[in-house]
Amino acid sequence: MHFFQISFFLAHSLTQHTLVCRFAILSGPTIPIVGEGDVEANDSYVEQLVTSAEAAVEEVVRRGVVHPDKIAVGGHSYGAFMTANLLAHAPHLFCCGIARSGAYNRTLTPFGFQNEDRTLWEATNTYVEMSPFMSANKIKRPILLIHGEQDNNSGTLTMQSDRFFNALKGHGVQSRLVILPFESHGYSARESIMHVLWESDRWLQKYCVNGTSKADSETAADGESKTLAASGGGAAPEGLSSDGFSSIPRSLL
Repeated sequence: MHFFQISFFLAHSLTQHTLVCRFAILSGPTIPIVGEGDVEANDSYVEQLVTSAEAAVEEVVRRGVVHPDKIAVGGHSYGAFMTANLLAHAPHLFCCGIARSGAYNRTLTPFGFQNEDRTLWEATNTYVEMSPFMSANKIKRPILLIHGEQDNNSGTLTMQSDRFFNALKGHGVQSRLVILPFESHGYSARESIMHVLWESDRWLQKYCVNGTSKADSETAADGESKTLAASGGGAAPEGLSSDGFSSIPRSLL
């Protein structure tokens, strides 16, 4: 038997901020992805991921910690990949998601990733089934994508979020892409960290606390699906405090 574990991850600053905003946090639940005998663990990745998420949600609901209709999911890097997959394959569990610096199309990492040693050509079906990009049409819940503009991690280049966002927008999914200038896979500048906190808090307040997820994701009427790239200098973008957000042009990757 062989397995690997996926852990939900939240940066310390975001965790503290979220607690201050009176959210309960389930931080660090292990989600084992197991393979027995000759069966590779990732061949049933989606099924095992959903099963573990269902168990976690069932437990926090049983304890009375959360409202079953007001649960969000989020993660960074592989956790963002997990988040997107859960919104695609377990929409009954979560009202919205926040995915930071993730990889969403595994065909763009064709020679392996994380604990997957097989290549795209050796395990084509697994690569495709694990890619939330391929299931963009199944996502019905609002999702916030955040990515560093200069992500130097070969598995999570910025184009991963760019292309996933375009796929989501093309299917009418309530989504938002935030590009952090000059940031890599992790975020360092105070301005970037504060902006991530602002974006995350606003997203949770709107789609988790206020419960507008279902109506907004079905109608996509308020223009949320626009790209925001925080400027490196100059005047602040207009309209950030309202629902109609300005779209700041940036070069295509």
